[in-house]
Amino acid sequence: MLKFIKHHMTSMENIEIYPIISLLIFFLFFTLLIIYTMRMDKGFIHMMEEQPLDDRITSKTDVS
Repeated sequence: MLKFIKHHMTSMENIEIYPIISLLIFFLFFTLLIIYTMRMDKGFIHMMEEQPLDDRITSKTDVS
C-alpha cells in the first residue's frame, strides 16, 4: 500500500510544495487562535472561569 502511495506521489509535479503549505496553514491557524484569545473580552473570560463555582447559576437540567 505504501509503495503505491510513494509511487503515485513521485509522479506528481511540484509535490514538494504540499508540506510547506500544510505547515503554513498549521502555524497560521494557531497564530490566529492566539491573537483571538489575547483580544478576547477579559470580563467574559472572568465570568466563564467563575461560572462552575457560582451557586446562583443553575442549569436547566437541575431537578431539585
